[in-house]
Amino acid sequence: MSYTTAVVVPLSYEDAVRRTREALSEQGFGILTEIDVRATFEKKLGPEAAEGVGDYVILGACNPGLASKALAAEPELGALLPCNVVVRRGPEAGSSTVEAIDPQTMVQLSGTEAVREVADDAGARLRAALEALDGRPAGAP
Repeated sequence: MSYTTAVVVPLSYEDAVRRTREALSEQGFGILTEIDVRATFEKKLGPEAAEGVGDYVILGACNPGLASKALAAEPELGALLPCNVVVRRGPEAGSSTVEAIDPQTMVQLSGTEAVREVADDAGARLRAALEALDGRPAGAP
């Protein structure tokens, strides 16, 4: 099972981060956390480790309505929230990869109908946000 959905977009890293934030916001997600992996690695492990990962940010996205439903169904799901979205420099110059967790992962762990409904909604919103970045269905070549 794949646990992420990804798109490669013809955007600089900086533009991809900005556009990803906007696309998530349009789908009702706010950013609760932001981890600049490169800066963290550089600070904790040194410049060599930072170069190995390159530009890489993890955005902790949360849609409060969906999170509320998920936690009401199963309080333990808080360990899987927020939905992480990664933006990293892409495989080609001038491109970026944007990757989001597939909320169906929660269903695999839970199996309840209430969690399935929340995961379906969250998944549709995350895919719509990724598709808004380049106009292609998320995961399409």
